[in-house]
Amino acid sequence: MNNRVRELRTERGWSQADLAERLDVSRQTVNAIETGKYDPSLPLAFKIARLFNFSIESIFEPEP
Repeated sequence: MNNRVRELRTERGWSQADLAERLDVSRQTVNAIETGKYDPSLPLAFKIARLFNFSIESIFEPEP
């Protein structure tokens, strides 16, 4: 799955640790999501979307 998490995080000047704290997950989880090694659960995807004020579909999209 492709995502814009890194892009949205860096636009706000947040570190991976900052984002992890806001989402109540580990920094390693944020890194794994950003690098595409981990697809977040649906509740976590909703939490990410709400935090960035975007729809889930505008942040995450399946690979072609």
